[in-house]
Amino acid sequence: QVQLVESGGGLVQPGGSLRLSCAASGNIFSIDTMSWYRQAPGKQRELVAAITSGGRTMYADSGRGRFTISRDNAKNTVYLQMNSLKPEDTAVYYCKAGIRRRGVTNQETYWGQGTQVTVFS
Repeated sequence: QVQLVESGGGLVQPGGSLRLSCAASGNIFSIDTMSWYRQAPGKQRELVAAITSGGRTMYADSGRGRFTISRDNAKNTVYLQMNSLKPEDTAVYYCKAGIRRRGVTNQETYWGQGTQVTVFS
């Protein structure tokens, strides 16, 4: 089995920064795209940023220019650097990854448990 574990969430003041991490572990053969989503209370879960296995990135308008997604393939880890945080960034942030397990031909989608980010003075 494969699991994703997020870390780095917490309480931060407006204008502050946080760096989220998501590490994949388990019976992994390869990892394709890794991405970050977020979900605020009463709202739909939305894509924040994504990064392919080759390092190509994409951002939702909400975080473009403030957020940076990166990955360390040797560590099976994806990061989300969040700067200039705003109260509207408050949400549970989820890591998502397309992962191929050893001995399994098909890629499967995995989600982390989420980490709370609260931007509040």
